[in-house]
Amino acid sequence: MMAKQFDVAVIGAGAAGMMCAAAAGQRGKRVVLIDHASKLAEKIRISGGGRCNFTNINAGPANFLSENPHFAKSALSRYTPQDFLALVKKYRIAYHEKHRGQLFCDDSAEQIIEMLKAECAAGDVHWRMPAKVETFEKTDAGFLLHTDSGDIEAANVVIATGGLSIPKIGATDFGYRIAKQFDLAIVEPRPALVPLTFDEAQWQPFVPLAGISLEVDVTTGSLKGRKATGARFREDLLFTHRGLSGPAILQISSFWQPGEPITINLLPEMDVAETLIEGKGTIKKQLGNALAQWLPARLAEGLLTAHGFALDARLADMPDAQLRKLGQALNGWTITPNGSEGYRKAEVTRGGVDTKELSQQTMMANKVPGLYFIGETVDVTGWLGGYNFQWAWASGMAAGLAI
Repeated sequence: MMAKQFDVAVIGAGAAGMMCAAAAGQRGKRVVLIDHASKLAEKIRISGGGRCNFTNINAGPANFLSENPHFAKSALSRYTPQDFLALVKKYRIAYHEKHRGQLFCDDSAEQIIEMLKAECAAGDVHWRMPAKVETFEKTDAGFLLHTDSGDIEAANVVIATGGLSIPKIGATDFGYRIAKQFDLAIVEPRPALVPLTFDEAQWQPFVPLAGISLEVDVTTGSLKGRKATGARFREDLLFTHRGLSGPAILQISSFWQPGEPITINLLPEMDVAETLIEGKGTIKKQLGNALAQWLPARLAEGLLTAHGFALDARLADMPDAQLRKLGQALNGWTITPNGSEGYRKAEVTRGGVDTKELSQQTMMANKVPGLYFIGETVDVTGWLGGYNFQWAWASGMAAGLAI
């Protein structure tokens, strides 16, 4: 059987892949979109609790992590959140801003998938799905893809197969394998936007607090100097049976390095020690009841017990030194994770194809003409809150318009 010929083969029909295929197709390129899954764009479908946090109106280069933090600037500046929002409005998809610039569909993530399918249809994109790419080779004319549904010849190939996050919906290391095949460097992948876990014995006192949530400041790494590697976020934290989750922890997990502690300010709006010391003469309460003014009662009791304080101690009888120790425990609780919940719970993968191998204008591999990498496969990782979708749209558009 003769191989089907295309100008562009996009492997991976997720957010970045569909965006790229639509852009190239609408420019008159003959495009085929290939995906091994039987169900289209599962990561879009499950995102945002099923309503797809499709972008963040504040998205900019500062909201992304990479070995080269400047790499994302070009694509992000040329396709902005406002550009994607214009597309959403064109399809009359109702949306709302939920929190700090995060935009969600009012109805369903399915609307974003249908919109992208319609954009692909407008570019007369051909589909091969489900179809597994078994081998992939460079030829004089471009590339030859052997798939389980027939051979495909393409002048250009775009790898949009994502990272390793959430294997149960089809995540694979295909993109990294292709990069290695062509001798492209890879920044070691690891789970990001993921809950953190703790040693079982260390965490035992906090297990009864599972289910409690509150807004905190969380910090890790160094925040000083031009090459600061740390970060601080103010978001909600959630206690779990195995450790900590919630937006605050997901955010900080992308910056956390194994072996490093994280520091949590459980009451970021107040100086606990000074407040308690000043209140000794006026607050006629036991310590647990005093803290329950500002913290959930179960959390106040659990933290006091975990840090060795008696619940029934009267605030008025507590030495200032002990109250300062308590204040430090609440305003600067420092604890070291032993790991994370891994790719099964990670929303994205940090690391990927090293950006030094790619053109920041086109996303093409510098030493393999016609081979492009976009989206989560690349070493560009956004914060929680719609940023990773914006990178998918922007990088997909950059490649789609360049081919």
